[in-house]
Amino acid sequence: MKIIILGAGRTGSSVAKHLASEDNDVVVVDVNRTLLQELQDRVDISTVTGIGPHPTTLEQANAASADLIIAVMSRDEDNMIACQIAWSLYQVPLKIARIRDTDYLSHEELFSRDNIPIDVLIRPEALVTRYIQNFVEYPGANLVIEFAGGAAHLVSVTVQPDVKALGYTVRKLHDTFPLVRVLAVIRDGKLLIPDADTVIEEKDQLFYMSPPKLTLDIMKKLRKPERPYKRVILAGGGHIGKRVALALQHDFQVKIIEKSAERAAQIAPLLDKTIVLSGDATDRDLLVSEGIGDTDVFCAITSEDEANILSSMLAKRLGARKTLCLVNKPTYVDMIQGGPIDIAFSPDKITAGSILRYVRRGHVEKVYPLQDSGAEVMEAVASGEPDDSLLVGRRVDQIDMPEGVVLGAIVRNGKMIAVHHDTIIETGDHIVMLLRDKTLLGTVASYFQPDA
Repeated sequence: MKIIILGAGRTGSSVAKHLASEDNDVVVVDVNRTLLQELQDRVDISTVTGIGPHPTTLEQANAASADLIIAVMSRDEDNMIACQIAWSLYQVPLKIARIRDTDYLSHEELFSRDNIPIDVLIRPEALVTRYIQNFVEYPGANLVIEFAGGAAHLVSVTVQPDVKALGYTVRKLHDTFPLVRVLAVIRDGKLLIPDADTVIEEKDQLFYMSPPKLTLDIMKKLRKPERPYKRVILAGGGHIGKRVALALQHDFQVKIIEKSAERAAQIAPLLDKTIVLSGDATDRDLLVSEGIGDTDVFCAITSEDEANILSSMLAKRLGARKTLCLVNKPTYVDMIQGGPIDIAFSPDKITAGSILRYVRRGHVEKVYPLQDSGAEVMEAVASGEPDDSLLVGRRVDQIDMPEGVVLGAIVRNGKMIAVHHDTIIETGDHIVMLLRDKTLLGTVASYFQPDA
């Protein structure tokens, strides 16, 4: 597939890295020649230095032969104009654009072939908001990601000492919760694909699929129950901070600390149940005066990594129960997580996963890279009829998936069903799998294409 990526920032670079490793012809466009050279030194791509929306630049990138354009430049307006020109001059079939400003997003009628021809809108703030919301709603989880429209959860939990499931085999856990499937274990920093006889050990980080109604129940087997979160402090009142406050303020006691007095005054009237403060979240006295010692979740979500890291570390030292830290540089995530910072996450990783689903062959609905292990969790939809499909009408034990693929969940008619060896796949089933290596993507995706 010929793919043009406009913007070599963190999201563009992350997407380019994934796509170039999957035998795609990738061209990355940016005005920053140094940034492009650094990316090209690490990834097998072509580059064009120039202004993304300019026709001359798109012509140099050979847009006329492109199958897909991904516009992830810093300005929404540039992304919209680039998609318009890519369609008007070059008829690029599929156009994906990152749009952040809610003023544009509130008018979805703008984004159509007759107006601004963007086929897929990527809303990073909405994706990050949902990520944070799930963290707050499921105390003790490292990660909760929704699949199949929320009918299935991918959950990550670190096993604590003296809990009921310590010493269980994976088979026993599955027998206790028939709808639950363990996909992977990170043990001593290494990703393991467990079999039925794998024993669950202390400090294991388990990744499992479960229906939402069982997410908390299985967590109680793996770690000591935590009281529900009530008090939340958000460091940063930007687009993400405002959206998170709107999502949480009716069920939690929410405060925002925003450094800009002007921005604080702007968002305060929009958040009727949130306390908005103007101040610096790295100010020890301010945190103490606002009750950081009684805070359940401190979430640092400004645009500055260093400020987020420092404020999270300070909040933890002053008694915050859990700290959640947004870092824009993905390499920081593994470096800082697990000490005074409980959870670190990269919005670009979340955004990249939402883009990748539209590039993969087959009926791929969602892709989530599993940390830096090279593994991915993928959701795809079975299609076709028994006579033209490698999946439909076949029992699970009759499907010859390649080694390294773990079936995690089947969602049928909006509900997660138990997966047994004799479960028969039906048209429309949403199937969630772990792929140990993304080189398996092409083979696995072909199973979801009729007449494969």
